[in-house]
Amino acid sequence: MCAVVGTVAAQSPSPLPYETRFYAHDGLRLESYLYRPAGPGPFPLVVYNHGSATPDEEKKEWPAPFIARLLVPAGYAVLVPERRGYAKSEGRTFSEEIGADRGPRYVARMDAEAGDVVAAVDDVTRDPTLRVDTKRVAIMGWSFGGIVTTLAAAQGPRFAAVVVQAPGALNWDRSSDLRKALMKAAARIEVPIQCLVAENDRTTESARAICKQAHGTPAELKVYPPFTPTTLREGSAPGHALFSFQGVKIWGPDLLAFLAQHLPAPSS
Repeated sequence: MCAVVGTVAAQSPSPLPYETRFYAHDGLRLESYLYRPAGPGPFPLVVYNHGSATPDEEKKEWPAPFIARLLVPAGYAVLVPERRGYAKSEGRTFSEEIGADRGPRYVARMDAEAGDVVAAVDDVTRDPTLRVDTKRVAIMGWSFGGIVTTLAAAQGPRFAAVVVQAPGALNWDRSSDLRKALMKAAARIEVPIQCLVAENDRTTESARAICKQAHGTPAELKVYPPFTPTTLREGSAPGHALFSFQGVKIWGPDLLAFLAQHLPAPSS
């Protein structure tokens, strides 16, 4: 099988087509978005878990078009689960339910969202008409999405590769419960894992610790030089924005190389 190594696509105002899906989990009707390449498939699937976003940010950059522009031309289908309380997903948003709490309730909410993600994956992989290769599924996520990715990847052998981008970097130093949960989950990851973070994020320790604790081979850690974003959310750190659409040209090639090695796409 020949791996397809894509190139980082330039940002374009034209969104790629996608399918909106609905599935049930934990008593809620939840939404997800599925991008697929042209062709008969079956396609390797990359599940992308987004970070926290305001409603205005979601309208501008949703559903994660920069990820689709990077991965779909390289031969990958992309599934973007929508979080509880956002868009048409039922339930309370994280802020509505948890607020500033960073204790056990915080971890319980993230565990619940990890369960949502696993259910979203099951929804698309059990439908043969979607032409998704159930044996070639990777999961990735940035920030909050990196936390959820780590927790979901620990739930069983569903995923062939894992990528975390600044996982929990903004709350790592604020929550011992978060650190314990991520370390416990990371120890259960036994597939190749890539951990990415910028030097000037709030911390680099979350990415370092997860990669060190994981049992996957390889456990690839990459710390990027300080990043200067054009826009920065209040309360964030400059390096944290690297993994938004602003920095895709920097980390995109590393992601593609990792996926090509551990989740090869069929030749076109």
